Amino acid sequence: MTASPSDRHDASTGRASLNGARDLAAARIGIGLVQGILLYLLWRSAASAEHLTWPAPNPPIFAALALACAFTPVMLLAGVGRLSVRGLALWGLIAAAVLALLGWHDAAQQASDYFRPPYLRFPVVAFSAAALFIAHHLVVPAVASRRWIADFDDYFDTAWKAGVQRVLPLGFTGACWLLLFLGAALFRIIGLRFLENLIGEEWFSIPVTCLVFAIAVQLTDVRAGLIRGVRTVALMLLSWLLLVITVLVAGFLTALPFTGLDGLWKTGSATALVLSAAAALIILINTAYQDGREDNLPPVVLRVAVRVAAVLLTPLILIAIWGLSLRIGQHGLTPDRIIASACALVGIVYAAGYGWAALSPFWKKTAWMKPLERTNVAAAVLTVGVILALFSPLLDPARLSVGDQVARLKRGDVSAAAFDYGFLRFDAGKVGRAALAELAGSPNAEVARRAKAAQTTRSRYDLDQTDESIPARTPRIAAWPADAVLPAGFVTPVRPGDPRYGCQETGDCVATTRDLNGDGKIEILLADNHRIALFAQGNEGVWAHQGDYRIAYCGPGSNNVRDLLKAPQTAPVAPAWPDLSTPRGAGRFQPEQNCPSPAAVNP
Repeated sequence: MTASPSDRHDASTGRASLNGARDLAAARIGIGLVQGILLYLLWRSAASAEHLTWPAPNPPIFAALALACAFTPVMLLAGVGRLSVRGLALWGLIAAAVLALLGWHDAAQQASDYFRPPYLRFPVVAFSAAALFIAHHLVVPAVASRRWIADFDDYFDTAWKAGVQRVLPLGFTGACWLLLFLGAALFRIIGLRFLENLIGEEWFSIPVTCLVFAIAVQLTDVRAGLIRGVRTVALMLLSWLLLVITVLVAGFLTALPFTGLDGLWKTGSATALVLSAAAALIILINTAYQDGREDNLPPVVLRVAVRVAAVLLTPLILIAIWGLSLRIGQHGLTPDRIIASACALVGIVYAAGYGWAALSPFWKKTAWMKPLERTNVAAAVLTVGVILALFSPLLDPARLSVGDQVARLKRGDVSAAAFDYGFLRFDAGKVGRAALAELAGSPNAEVARRAKAAQTTRSRYDLDQTDESIPARTPRIAAWPADAVLPAGFVTPVRPGDPRYGCQETGDCVATTRDLNGDGKIEILLADNHRIALFAQGNEGVWAHQGDYRIAYCGPGSNNVRDLLKAPQTAPVAPAWPDLSTPRGAGRFQPEQNCPSPAAVNP
């Protein structure tokens, strides 16, 4: 079958394009193969930790190539057939260059003692993918309409269709690999391992994964009507979830005046929770609104829910900003708080625009939620800009955080003993270590001493053990049985390194008294999520940590360690094998820990 002239030429731009089925398939297969080969070459350069080959020994270059090769081809797969060849190539070069710069900056500013390929932090990978997705679906409709800002229904159709087309190929790729593993198992049972060996080779598995994904994108693209049908069903189902989240958020906000915000702030993650709820509202509002055409309006109950949810965004964003301001005022800036602030900034745009869309009919006659469209476009552009600024030198969270934390120390807002030197040493990259070196030369003797100690520490755990900058705190420990009383002096302020230090909230730890060795003296067993710690009282009456009983993990649903401590079957037993005396001290026997059968646990 010969492609028609329209398949070879973009009538709107007069430039060559790929629209014929064969051209599209060939282009996508080629992109998938090239991506697979590039990713394999990157993997091979870092496959041996002892013998890295270029570009793996150069973290910024490797990270730049890894980020660009991971995401640019996926964007090209989506752009084939929708942009001219020249336009797609230009857009691909721009996207690859920006991704490479983000990856280069992320690796260049890190300073870890355990720096390993691909040298990229998760936030950079996740936010880069989000920025590329949003930017691509801002560019394609605008180019197609030859306007700076396209019609909203074009944005909606392109973005939501692409979302479905990314999910289905991922599922197809996963199913393909399941079949390959099944085939390998079938051949193995008859003594043939060639397929098992083949799929275990990275030169095969990496390119094949990329190729299968590209083929899946092509298969979904040639069935545009089917994709639109799947999208319609998915949007319809998701839109009804808007009722659930709207009721829950409304109930939460209604209860706040009676419960207060103290419980919310005590979670330590109030801002993230509230922003997540706001994000869920935004997504589900759009599943109900869709393209906003009059012939595609949702049922009345959903239209009411959309208006209510749009209004609820404002108090959620205000609570998030309030929580952020409190934490920043108390403890200063950190990278996480800066990223949360950026998310809150985007949330302000959504809250203002959606609130206006919901309430404007009271003073101005407009189509149902029509201002929402302009808000979505403006927020999308802002989101891309904010992400690029955050993960570039412009608004680098590590640099801003270090500057703020050091300034707080110099102003006296935080004492030398309470300052977090570990943040500069382990979490703030090169800029943090440079600031730590500056503090090591501080005229303040206390600051200089603590900074020098942090410089020589190999891990944050070791720093917490030795540095008095971490204040002691009184643990919260429940006694078992419930009417028992723990011995005096056991619940006392402790520093990091003591198992009691992690007992922060009620229910974290439970303790009971036992005479374990039959010497007539009481010992204390303290259980948390992972272990049972043994404490004995010394000659000076101080309860000292003697060691731990490690309990085998038996999978989800098994009893936690606190419940095991309460069980009547938990009792001292004589060791099956004696310790060994050696010139370097006693060798303790550590038996293999196997999970009992369900019948033994629940007779």
